[in-house]
Amino acid sequence: MLEKVKDLPNYRWYVLAAVAIGTFMSTLDGSIVNVALPTISGQLHSNLSTLQWVVSAYLLTISSLLPVFGRIADLLGRKKVYALGFLIFTLGSALCGLAQNIWFLVGTRVLQAVGAAMLMSNSAAIITTIFPPSERGKALGLTGTVVALGSLTGPALGGLLIGLASWRSIFYINVPIGIIGYVVALLILPTDEPHKNNESFDFAGAFTFTIGMIGVLLGINNGESWGWTSPTVLLSLFLGTALLVLFIMIERKVEHPMINLSLFRNRPFLIGNLSGWLSFVAMFANNMLLPFYLQGILNYNPSQAGLMLMVFPVVMAIVAPISGNASDKYGPVVLTTGGLVITALGFFYFSTLPATAPYYQVIPGLVLTGLGSGMFQSPNNSSVMSSVPPQKLGIAGGINSLVRNLGMVTGIALSVSLFEAWGGVTIPKSGQIGAFMSAYHSVMLVAMAVALAAAAISANRKSYAKAK
Repeated sequence: MLEKVKDLPNYRWYVLAAVAIGTFMSTLDGSIVNVALPTISGQLHSNLSTLQWVVSAYLLTISSLLPVFGRIADLLGRKKVYALGFLIFTLGSALCGLAQNIWFLVGTRVLQAVGAAMLMSNSAAIITTIFPPSERGKALGLTGTVVALGSLTGPALGGLLIGLASWRSIFYINVPIGIIGYVVALLILPTDEPHKNNESFDFAGAFTFTIGMIGVLLGINNGESWGWTSPTVLLSLFLGTALLVLFIMIERKVEHPMINLSLFRNRPFLIGNLSGWLSFVAMFANNMLLPFYLQGILNYNPSQAGLMLMVFPVVMAIVAPISGNASDKYGPVVLTTGGLVITALGFFYFSTLPATAPYYQVIPGLVLTGLGSGMFQSPNNSSVMSSVPPQKLGIAGGINSLVRNLGMVTGIALSVSLFEAWGGVTIPKSGQIGAFMSAYHSVMLVAMAVALAAAAISANRKSYAKAK
């Protein structure tokens, strides 16, 4: 069956479709669960501090395991790891739907995240392997579109499913999608040969990286709720940082490292990941606070706010494949740098919004940030993945996805910390609206500065050969 499919003239596009299923499912589940949290809280009798682990455990697990599964895929074969990721994600989703208490749900979310990490760490590598350089940007751009559509569909589909059935249905919907994805992966994806040069797996590096990342992200993610000076947060940050420093020392000495640090001597790889991290920091600073502005200041109901927030992924979904196709012809520098500058303009626009803005006045900011993000992401991903040798594509894809997750966590923590430090209140009373707007405007100016810093870094990517 596979040989017949491989003979088809458009085989590479069938591979892209197979990868898109996993990408869509992972991003859909990341956004669909937030809609259900209030309902889950009531039915499983959980308070907010415990409920946050339904989201945090998923994020921590993915971030700590992405490079690990990228390396495992380099050694064992990407098809095997990717297909197994579908099975684990599907099993985790089914168990999430069966949860009768909050901690069982958190544990099964961890299992679900293990499968998601296996999918995320290999999708870009599979696409980069199967597509020639002249089409790589377009293919990665379409993947960016799928990411946007997953995020776009999640809240709307989640609300519909909860209304028609229950919160458990948002997990059960992954089961048929996961089974289909597993079968399609077995039938469509190319069978890549794992490396036969007796490379060993770096267990010491995997352990120190995983535990170190969990420690750092745990501290960052809970700094606001637990207190930045609390012993738990300080100990978590200290131990996490110490283990990551130890990880770097191990990687420089071990013969077959989990993360080959020499990749970061590659200028396009380093520049692409650094500017990508900063772009997500800036983007999620606004993603965290904008819903509170729409509902707490402009008094829109959740449906109106959700409709408004859809503007960003819709614009990004339209722009991303066009930008990816253009990067194949003209290279990534102008598109990535220009996209980040446009994103910065969007944040500046948000910093000028008044407390009495009409509905239409908010939309230009979302259009600008969606346009800028769509212009940046596809060429940047193509530049990063095209800069590494074929045998390192798995780990490069894992690092690329890791950077995205770290940017999200950092952006959320940064925005909340600055917002509260500058006197902002998430649900302001009538006398607190001025303080909210002042703090929100200040955070948007910080996001603008971060995006401009990313643009300056992106403009310095060199040694990039334009696809012929």
